[in-house]
Amino acid sequence: MVDAVLTGSKKESVKEPSFDELENSQFLEDALKDNKREGLVLAVKARSVALVCVGIFVIFMVGDWSVLYYEALIACFLLNGLAQLKFGRVGRSRVELLLLALDLALMTVILVVPNPFDDEVWTAALQYRYDGFVHFYIILAGATLAYTWKTMFAVTWYTVLFWMLGYFWAIYQQPFDPVISETIAEALKDHPDVLEQLHPDSIPLHARLQELFVFAIVAGILALNSWRSNNLLMRQAAAARERANLARYFAPSMVEHLAGRDKPLGEVRSQSVVVMFVDIVGFTKMAEMENAEKTVMLLREFHALMEKAVFDNNGTLDKFLGDGLMITFGTPLPGEDDAANAIKCALQMTQSLETWNMKRQSHGEEPIKVGIGVHCGDAVLGDIGSERRLEFAVLGDVVN
Repeated sequence: MVDAVLTGSKKESVKEPSFDELENSQFLEDALKDNKREGLVLAVKARSVALVCVGIFVIFMVGDWSVLYYEALIACFLLNGLAQLKFGRVGRSRVELLLLALDLALMTVILVVPNPFDDEVWTAALQYRYDGFVHFYIILAGATLAYTWKTMFAVTWYTVLFWMLGYFWAIYQQPFDPVISETIAEALKDHPDVLEQLHPDSIPLHARLQELFVFAIVAGILALNSWRSNNLLMRQAAAARERANLARYFAPSMVEHLAGRDKPLGEVRSQSVVVMFVDIVGFTKMAEMENAEKTVMLLREFHALMEKAVFDNNGTLDKFLGDGLMITFGTPLPGEDDAANAIKCALQMTQSLETWNMKRQSHGEEPIKVGIGVHCGDAVLGDIGSERRLEFAVLGDVVN
């Protein structure tokens, strides 16, 4: 039996975790990993389907063997997507940034470099101004599925860099047919704005800057939405953490019930409960004879066995008391089988201890003896405190 007399139980109130605190929590780490993996898989699947469709469409658009140039670049996109799926992870990753930059570099090559196998006379300037910049939005959209809001800025800077490199590369390439160029220039010499748009060697810079400006705005909006989604994910991680905290005290079935309630545990009330105390007999002397590490390991194994028995029988683990436990049945919601569950729990505890002691004795260790006390009666229980700081307490003579 337990010698100590308790007048009630209190659990330390835990404030809702801040985002900074959650950044170091296991729940957030797991949530971010799952979210990143799910986003990568979805992005790779989406891009693979899109690329296959584009590959088929290009065959009909080109109509000759020079289409192999575009098919080879499409294959490179597919392989790069698989590489992103393989090396993707939460947090900063130079490999991922490199692969993302490679996506944008490949897109720039497709939009700027003319097909070398095409018999048509076509220059880099004509290729560059062919309104292909809109294809960068496909990569940007895919990045929103798999990457954080911070990566949106990297996509923007990479796009600006590669597109402007393509611009300077294109203006220094071989010009169009001089005769045709001179004819067009002579015909439109009195209309410089029209000439700038129609001359085959002209690449209006202001149009390129406008493309990049609009792209940066869209990327910023998507980054804002990604940041908002990230905050939502962190709140979900906080909810998972709160549910895990509930699971430390209540059986899994009770956790699911409490998680669906508008109020955590209900108003303060009086009801019938079954209270159980479990205590290791002679623990003080045992602790004096063992070192601290072995003592802690013993308590951890003991608590794990007792905790399983409690939850297997729909009990509530009110608190650990050093080498003992306080357990209640019928909290927060009473049931017809509370007393029976308490007895079943006590029997399971003794059976678990017998098995554990056999294992201990086989290793030359002393068996563990426990005292189990059970009492039933009316108690006061429920939420106490303010709305921001709540405690669940079980009070009264039945506890004493």
